[in-house]
Amino acid sequence: MKVIKMNNIDTSLLILGSGPAGCTAAIYAARADLKPTLVHGIQPGGQLTITTDVENYPGFASPIQGPWLMEQMIDQAKVVGCDVVEDNIVEVDFETKPYKFYTSNKKVFSAKSVIISTGASAKWLGLETEKQFTGFGVSACATCDAFFFKDKVVVVVGGGNTAVEEALFLTKFASKVILIHRRDKLRAEKVLQKRLFSNNKVEIIWNSIVSEIKGQSSPKKVKSIKIKNLNDKSYADLNIDGIFIAIGHKPNTNLFINKLDLDQEGYIKTKNQIFTNIPGVFAAGDVHDKSYRQAVTAAGYGCMAALEAEKFLTSIEN
Repeated sequence: MKVIKMNNIDTSLLILGSGPAGCTAAIYAARADLKPTLVHGIQPGGQLTITTDVENYPGFASPIQGPWLMEQMIDQAKVVGCDVVEDNIVEVDFETKPYKFYTSNKKVFSAKSVIISTGASAKWLGLETEKQFTGFGVSACATCDAFFFKDKVVVVVGGGNTAVEEALFLTKFASKVILIHRRDKLRAEKVLQKRLFSNNKVEIIWNSIVSEIKGQSSPKKVKSIKIKNLNDKSYADLNIDGIFIAIGHKPNTNLFINKLDLDQEGYIKTKNQIFTNIPGVFAAGDVHDKSYRQAVTAAGYGCMAALEAEKFLTSIEN
């Protein structure tokens, strides 16, 4: 039998995920001399790495690029003393102390405390052309990108609360918002539906799906979409400037099923915003926050988690 040698690494604080929450936690923890270790995860830098212009992160008067912002955060974490590891955690063990974390590269991290900031991922339509134009007219966050569609025609795909809220928010900027839903009625709360139906900037296309997103390559941007009517199977082209996919988010918590308390949607349950049901295990950012999902709020949660991790580590050492 082949014996696989595991590389064991001890750390007082392990941070999972390198988005705004994880990087902020790393910065605060390193400055507190906790000597933290941050593991990148499957998407180094988080969702901001697929965002082009960022205009709502404090401190920058001009638009900045999402990937650049995350590079700066990760570099800052390294400069102040955080050990950043490019790897992916594939198994966790909260039954032992210190807690154990196994990676795809055969490393085993032992940590007295952990901050989980693995984030959430937007649910996408699964179209090849969707990937092609993500960040160039295709978005999953109206709060992040609505500003770029002033006086433009945009589409929102979905029928739940998120889709209706995104559509209503977009009416503050776009000249027209077209909501496309695969059914003949919305799932959103009635009060939201009432606001949507009474807004003269909104048009609704029922019983339809987006089958293709079309655009140009230079400069890269969305120009139109092809929609399919599910009743008569007919197709139609629609000229638009942008499309927002609002069919929900999925927290990146598969690792923690039956390991931590999760809600019905898979988000980590927390008390006092960041405390999980296991001592010394904290959650920060979109992995538990399904209300705001902003870079700046994720960073705030990362800060809180690091401060509480310091208190926890001090308490078990005294």
